[in-house]
Amino acid sequence: MTTVVTTPPQEQRSGQDPHQPQSPQDTHARRFGLPIATALVMGNIIGGGIFLLPASVAPYGTISLVAFAVLTAGAIALALVFGRLAEKHPRTGGPYVYAREAFGDFAGFLAAWSYWITTWVSNAALAVAAVGYLDVLVPVHGSTAATIAAALILQWLPALANLAGTRYVGAVQLIATVLKFVPLLLVAVGGLFFFDSANLGPFRAGDSGALGAVSASAAILLFSYLGVESAAVSAGEVRDPARNVGRATILGTLGAATIYLLGTLAVFGTVAHDKLVTSTAPFSDAVNTMFGGSWGGTAVACMALVSMVGALNGWTLLSAQTPYAAARDGLFPKAFARKKRGVPTVGVLVTVVLASLLTVYNYTAGSDGVFEILVLVTTFTATVPYLLSTAAQIHFLASGQTDRVHRGRLVRDAVLAALAFGFSMWLVAGSGYAAVYQGVLFLFAGVLVYAWMSARKQRAEGAGRR
Repeated sequence: MTTVVTTPPQEQRSGQDPHQPQSPQDTHARRFGLPIATALVMGNIIGGGIFLLPASVAPYGTISLVAFAVLTAGAIALALVFGRLAEKHPRTGGPYVYAREAFGDFAGFLAAWSYWITTWVSNAALAVAAVGYLDVLVPVHGSTAATIAAALILQWLPALANLAGTRYVGAVQLIATVLKFVPLLLVAVGGLFFFDSANLGPFRAGDSGALGAVSASAAILLFSYLGVESAAVSAGEVRDPARNVGRATILGTLGAATIYLLGTLAVFGTVAHDKLVTSTAPFSDAVNTMFGGSWGGTAVACMALVSMVGALNGWTLLSAQTPYAAARDGLFPKAFARKKRGVPTVGVLVTVVLASLLTVYNYTAGSDGVFEILVLVTTFTATVPYLLSTAAQIHFLASGQTDRVHRGRLVRDAVLAALAFGFSMWLVAGSGYAAVYQGVLFLFAGVLVYAWMSARKQRAEGAGRR
């Protein structure tokens, strides 16, 4: 039988991490308030995927807009579920904490392991997307070595900001979130005045059926919504997490959804379909079409780079938080539980190294479709903690644990959890065989890690009892 260790109620309400108290003398560590927590959610959702995804889903036709609408509803359902869970479990780790509380160590480990994979593979994908916009400013696509170097620099700069402390992470995140709204609002609102239905292309461009096209495009688009759980994962760094995590999650997701839908529609209506399919910087192409010349596209490329670096900054923090929470419980190596300046430094370093290696591998193995391949792998791995989190909520509701659920919202929360679970299952189906195959290999590799770590944990507990 697996013993689940829970945090005392006083610690849950305060959100203080009992394993890692913050020193008042550490001026580089600072808890996030509601504005920065919301910026973390929005900054990670509107990371960089939106700047490239209109071109990624264009081959499916405008039916991908239907997928976007369905995906938005699913993302909001997930956000509401995470908000509910965070009210009762306001601790660093998010999906890991929920799965472990409900189902024990192994489920918690799977959530932590798969989410960790999602974060560093996402960082590699974001760096690839950022290079596409860097190419507008400094042509690097002609050289594989230059492309790889640019992608690595874009990953390591945010990692260095994280190592400087949470104080700097929050500042970078807030500035980047504000700056990224400029190009997105410019295209989302201004593009509607230049909208031409002739640019939309066919409703269904591929050979697959309507349901298959919606599922396939939604699987790619999910990447643009990864991050709804950002505040929940970093709950230990948020002030008054029982209240602010849920609010930040909902506000950030709704704000991102509005901009996403308007921005994608505007790009589809301003850039000709045949050009959009092959575009590496669709928002730049949209602005160039709106105003003529190349100055607008260059300006958007600059702001898109700021946005993506900001997203890499936030995702790098998240990539270290879940292993940190698991390491505190003996399910990840102890090194991941070490913090400096409020940041798990080992987690940051290991993550950026793995993301760098993956980036180099994908470019050297063949650069065609690198972004789409990485996106689909993260789509599958992200659904594992999503499924486990929604299943945990269903478990808490069905088992009648009054300390973990709100009885007055029982029916509504049950419906939301069921919708979020079904939505996550649908995304697994839409990921495609190749992505599921690669994702399962990543996931099963963790079983050996769990076997080793759980054996060490039991040995240590046995020694302690003696």
